[in-house]
Parts: sequence; C-alpha cells; structure tokens
Amino acid sequence: MFNTPMFSIRRTVFLRLIFTFLLILMPLIVLGGYLYQWSVHTAREDIAKTAASQTVFYLTDLENEIERIKLLQFGLLEDEDLNKLTLLWNRMGVIEKTDMINSLRNRLYLIQNSSMYIKEVSVYIHPIERTISSVDGVSPLDQERYEAIRSVYGSRNSRIIEWRKGLFLSAAKPSGSPKEKPLFVVEIELDQQKLKEALAQFNTYSGSGTLLVSENESIQLASGSVASFLQDASSYIGHRIISKDNVESREFGGHLYYIVSAGSDKLNLAIYRFIPSEVIRKPLDKFYRWAWLFAVVALAIVALYAMSTYKFIHKPLLQLVKSFRRVENGDLDQVITHASKDEFGYLYNRFNQMVANLRSLIDQAYRQKLLAQRAELKQLQSQINPHFLFNSLFMLSTMARRGDLERVDQFAIQLGEYFRFVTRSACDEIPLGQEIQHARTYTEIQLLRFSRRIRARFEDLPEECTNIKVPRLIVQPIIENAFEHSLERKEEDGLIVVRYESGDDEFRIVVEDNGDGLTEEKLNDLSLALANRDEYAETTGMVNIHRRLAITFGERGGLGVARSDLGGLQVRLYFPGKERSDVPIADR
Repeated sequence: MFNTPMFSIRRTVFLRLIFTFLLILMPLIVLGGYLYQWSVHTAREDIAKTAASQTVFYLTDLENEIERIKLLQFGLLEDEDLNKLTLLWNRMGVIEKTDMINSLRNRLYLIQNSSMYIKEVSVYIHPIERTISSVDGVSPLDQERYEAIRSVYGSRNSRIIEWRKGLFLSAAKPSGSPKEKPLFVVEIELDQQKLKEALAQFNTYSGSGTLLVSENESIQLASGSVASFLQDASSYIGHRIISKDNVESREFGGHLYYIVSAGSDKLNLAIYRFIPSEVIRKPLDKFYRWAWLFAVVALAIVALYAMSTYKFIHKPLLQLVKSFRRVENGDLDQVITHASKDEFGYLYNRFNQMVANLRSLIDQAYRQKLLAQRAELKQLQSQINPHFLFNSLFMLSTMARRGDLERVDQFAIQLGEYFRFVTRSACDEIPLGQEIQHARTYTEIQLLRFSRRIRARFEDLPEECTNIKVPRLIVQPIIENAFEHSLERKEEDGLIVVRYESGDDEFRIVVEDNGDGLTEEKLNDLSLALANRDEYAETTGMVNIHRRLAITFGERGGLGVARSDLGGLQVRLYFPGKERSDVPIADR
C-alpha cells in the first residue's frame, strides 16, 4: 500500500472493505463476550449470595449460642453455694468448705459441657482470694487476671472480650458499695480450636478458606487455604469495611479469590470467606474454549477475506492508481497487464489505449506550443530595447556638444557593452551573474547623467547563485523604471539599492529606491496589473518581466511590489534558488 499527500491509506477502498467486514462481525464478537461475562457475573453472584447467607446464618446461630452461654453465666451469679463461699467463708469448717467447692466445681463443669465452644469456666472470688476452675480446680486468686476480666463489670451484653490472645465472657457479682470491687467474677473462656473447626464447614469449595477476626484483630482464626496467605489477608482486612452485599476480588499467593464477608456487632467478630475464582470459572471453561475457538475462526475469516480482497481488488487497483500517478508526473511509457479477463482487465486495456493516445497528442502539440512560447519570449524581450535607445543617443549628443571627450569615450564603451548584451540572441536564458553585470553597466551609464543627485548601491551577488539560469533583461528594466518614474525628479540624495535574499528553496532580488512620487493609488494599480492573468492585456514594463518569470518558472516565479523602507517602490523578483542548466519552457 502507499501513502502520499493526495492519496492516504485511510481513504483506500481496501481498508473500507475490511472495516465493513469487521463491522459485520463485531456484534457477534461483542455478543459472545457479553454472554461470557454475564455467565461469570451470574455464577459469581449466586455463589456469593449463597456464601453470604451461610455466613450470616452461622453468625446468627453463634450469637444465639453465646447468648445462651451468657444466661448460664449470669445464672451462676445467683448460685447459692457460690454466694455462701463468698460471704461465709471464714465461718465454715473445712468439711463444709470442701463440699461447697466440690458442688461449685460440678456446676462449673456442667456449664463447660453444655457447649462445644466453652473451653473453661472459672470463678474469681475476691473476698477469699481464691480461683475455682472447671479444669484446674482451686487455686490462689490471680489479681492481674481478675482486674482484666472485671473490666466489663456491670455489663449484661453478649460481647466477647479479647485478652492475651484469648476470647472470654465475663459477669461480675457486685458488692454492697458501688466503689468496692465485685464479690466475684465468673469467666468463661471460649475454645478457639472448636471455633476454627466450625469454620471448616464453610470450605465446601476446593482451595477455599475462612478467616474469623476479632474486633481488634488480635485474634485471627484461619481455616483452609487462608493459612497460606494469612499475612496478606490480614493486611487486606485492616483496610476494609464489611459489606454483606458486596463481593470483592483480590489476588493472594498468586491466585485470584472472591471475598465474601459478614460481621456481628453483638460478638465483635467478623468472618471472611475466600472462594477461588476457579470455582466460578471452571464450569465455564468449556464455554471459554468455544469462545476462543470462535474468536480464532473469526480472525482467520477476516485474514482470509483481507488477503483475497487485497489480491483480487486492492492490488490491481493499486497498480492502476500508481500508473495514473506516473502519467501525472510525465511518464507516458506506462503499459500495465492483467492476467484475468475481469473488470480490471478491461480497465487496464482502456488505460493503455488512453496513454498511447495521449503520447500521440503530445507529440503533435508539443513542438507547436514550444515554438509559440519562444516567439512570445522574443516579442516580450524586444519590447524592452527601444525604451533605452533614445535616452542614450540624446545623452551622448549632449556630452559631445559640451566637448566632454573623456566622458564621451567612457560612455561609448559602456553603451557598446550594453547594446552588445541586449542584441545577443544566442539563447533565451543566461546565468544570473551576467544579468547582474548588465544591470550594473546600465546603472553606471545612468549615473554619468545623474551623478550629482543619485547614488546606487549593489550588494555582491552570492557565489552559489551566479550560475542560476534566468531570462534575459529582468533586472535592468526595473532599475530603468526607478530612474524614469521616481529618482529622475529628485533634486538630491536619490538612492537605488539592489540586494539579495534567499530562503525556502527560493532566491529573491530586491530593487528599491527612495523616490517620493509613489502614491497608494499607483501602488494598488501596479499590484492589480501584476495579478491580471489576461493573456491579451497590455504586456509592457514590469508586467512583461512578471510574465516572463511566470512562463519560465511557473507559479514559483514572478514579481512582487510593495512600499520600500526607503520611501519609494520596492520590487522583488522571485525564482527557484538552485542552478538550472537546462530548463524547458512550458506553460505553467
């Protein structure tokens, strides 16, 4: 394919055909992708809702169980033997104390066995400084533990207390005075191992895991696969708000998990379930493989369609367009062939016939056009010569009458060089260096006449520009115009400047003067005359030069006029800034 300023790949028929075909396939591809995503989303939502319902149900059941345990705990506060031990300890005998302690231990043991979640039941009796446990029996009072457990003294809610990596329920028997310590505190320690085992019931999917977290996150009970990425899971939980209606996905240990969570304000506990994404995607693997197969087949069809379209449509069309481009650039030796006898075969034959006819027409018309253009150039050049002849002979006669023989000799030599140049007809174009030298000769002739009131300044012509081929007599008439219509009437300090500019692959000769007779009306009339493209309009003076430059250089050649910074007229001659050793004359 190709890409030019006039023919962009974005505008090719080939690309439009491919785009149209893809546009037809796109709804099917989008529908397939949508169905797959919808299936994954639906499966994920169903599994998440089921998991969330199971988790909420378990937490509700656990709340009820903890509430029942709490009722047993508060019932123990009213136990007769416990209250007697607390209040009548010093009045009892040894046998009576032993019987009551054994009776209390049996009661504690019964409470412990009433729930699988109870690990130990203990009573901290402050007045007698004893601790009675369902597991360890009677021991001295642990003051530190007593102070920690009674921190929720007076609370009758079911909140679980975290202390030294353990989970506890506590209830206190108040003393007679609010400021005094409670008589005793009943403590129930929950069995974390049993809680962890209960969490295993949620790991119904292969690779899933469950994590129970306490309020301060100091207790974390992991079950299933969570143990392998517990640290990452803990970091995730620390920045998350529990939401029963939201399912999040996150990668742990190189695997993607869907996370379902539920929390209990009563227990200060939360449960997080980690379900591997494979659980949802695995049943859809077959659909996924078919989707990929469909995508591959669709791409193969697109590729096959693109190749056939390129071979049978785009490539022949591209060859035809390239041939047209070569013909536009002047290459008329184009002959294209096509093996198939289809529409392109017919177009190729018509193209070859068209090029042959075009060559025949050009052969007939080119010489006539060339001769006509050369005749026009000769005519335009000949119109310039008479303007200077009369003035030169008059000036020579005036100097001879005055007897100024030295200046007559100098003037005659310069005049001879001038007319030798303008009468030479060997070629229509000359090097720019010769044209500037002729303009200098003409200017020196004029300065002999106006030496007291007019000065001229020529910049040096750049060396690389001396061999640029230009039409004859394009600078001297501009200088002649400045003398006749601007500087001739100045009594003093007349100035004409010839300088050069270059840039953007073009060269410019600037001729300007400081005459004071240029009005805006005259400047506008001159600009309009240069812009007039009527072939039958008057063609004298600067208009002649403008037309000659345009004929020779095309749109890149010509004249431009403006007001000079010196005050008079500024004329710019434009033409390409490179050497032209052989420039054909053509109508641009």
